Amino acid sequence: MAISAKDVMSLRQRTGLGMMECKKALEESNGDADAAVEALREKLKGKMDERTDRDAGEGLVALAEGDGSVCMIEVNCETDFVARNDDFVDTVQKIAEAALAGADGEVAADAGITEQIDALRISTKENVQFRRGVKLTGGLLGAYVHHNRRFGALVKGDGKIDAETLTGICQHVVSHQPPPVGVAEEDLPAEQRDAAMAEAKQEAIDSGKPEEIAEKIATGKYRKWVGEHTLLGQKYVKDPDGKQTVGDALGKNGKVECFVRFALGE
Repeated sequence: MAISAKDVMSLRQRTGLGMMECKKALEESNGDADAAVEALREKLKGKMDERTDRDAGEGLVALAEGDGSVCMIEVNCETDFVARNDDFVDTVQKIAEAALAGADGEVAADAGITEQIDALRISTKENVQFRRGVKLTGGLLGAYVHHNRRFGALVKGDGKIDAETLTGICQHVVSHQPPPVGVAEEDLPAEQRDAAMAEAKQEAIDSGKPEEIAEKIATGKYRKWVGEHTLLGQKYVKDPDGKQTVGDALGKNGKVECFVRFALGE
């Protein structure tokens, strides 16, 4: 059958491959574009697999929201040039929206996601990887992706928290250095807490202070460490005076149940 230039161009736009390669694939599939894409995918699978050894340190963090749920994913590629390409951006967003329709918790690269990742590998000729994803449902949900699409955060809250504060807390999770490790002290890994207390005690002992005073110094240093590493204890980045903690911004009637932070390649 005759293959039109329009059909060839359409397949080229879908795959990023050359005109002659697309024309040949359409001829072999009797003009069936979907079959041609599948044939090209199978034909190029070996080449795509070879790319997985190449460093994929660029990419995007993307969000999808709706029906009381939020989803955040990270997709990696090799170059910033590809990460800024409109087709790459659009496909990553479609993957996020597809993941939003899936189950809560960690997002796995199912057949649908894998198919879209393979399509990106074909069109970009780069090592494209679905890195990770998470979906949260229920409660009060906040979501934010930094304008460079390299950082993002989700926050799940309870009680009385307005939308602006939820978004502000997400921005805090993205921006604060060091990033929060847990919501409150009990969420910090026990080994990290023990190490911080031991270090504070040793410093107090080495200072030569009396035992009673050294104990108070160590406790104070430990409390400061906890404040620096917990979301509720950190100084709120959106407070212009730099005095308010995130816990202060929440108030007595607000609660953060959990948060998720993505940093590209982290």
